[in-house]
Amino acid sequence: MKMRSLCLALAFLWMPCAHGATIIDLGDAAFYSVLAGSTVTNTGATTLHGNLGLSPGTAVTGFPPGMLNGGTIQAATAAALLAKNSLTSAYNFGASQSCGSNLTGQNLGGLSLTPGVYCFDSSALLTGTLTLNSLNNPNAVFIFQMGSTLTTGSDSTVIFANGVTTGNIFWQVGSSATLGTHSLFQGNILAQTSITLTTGANIACGRALASTGAVTLDTNDISALGCSAAIIPPDTPPDTPPIIPDTGPGPAATVPEPGTILILSIGFLGLIVYRRKMGSSLVN
Repeated sequence: MKMRSLCLALAFLWMPCAHGATIIDLGDAAFYSVLAGSTVTNTGATTLHGNLGLSPGTAVTGFPPGMLNGGTIQAATAAALLAKNSLTSAYNFGASQSCGSNLTGQNLGGLSLTPGVYCFDSSALLTGTLTLNSLNNPNAVFIFQMGSTLTTGSDSTVIFANGVTTGNIFWQVGSSATLGTHSLFQGNILAQTSITLTTGANIACGRALASTGAVTLDTNDISALGCSAAIIPPDTPPDTPPIIPDTGPGPAATVPEPGTILILSIGFLGLIVYRRKMGSSLVN
């Protein structure tokens, strides 16, 4: 009842009320920058910040010249198996969350999105720049669900606005993910099959976790420690207003961000007036 009253009060201010995403617990998989099921292959001077894991496969090639910074290779070990089991649980939990905004058919490039759950019935494409607006919440959670593939174009980027989200971006991919050359990506890729990072593609804040297939690398850098590496400068606002996830059917609503104390004050005032009217009607 309290949540319903709050939503009704905020409705007078055209401020949408939506369910947020729930953080996905990666468990033992959180200790791995790369995790695969069949093989891990690398070409060039790739750097992984964290462990490299493989299970049940055993073939890891290209290390060196690839190197691990603060991690070890776990191929067909008990530790790798634990991480794979954690990945399975994390993938299923991500897939089970209710979609707040269906972006099927839209290019992620050029969008500015606020925390929530976004879904694609089949494939998702990113060319250009995707902005993730955390609304100044350091614990904001973004979840992207893809029925099949995730593909990013060459030189595509994912950047943050209004605060930094540390490790709370998740891409649940129904089959395989491919990051284009020299793209700068953010977030944890949880792919059912395989993940390919082409030449110079980097994950500045996240991991490449493939359940059954291979992870293929080529002169990449993957780190869950670089979440402050790509923040929008104050004088470079997003090209479009943030999209607020909608809990009902239909497309996501595009609304201006309420950024002033005056709007917030009016909101609280409206809520107080509403509660007093409800109390008065109950007495009468």
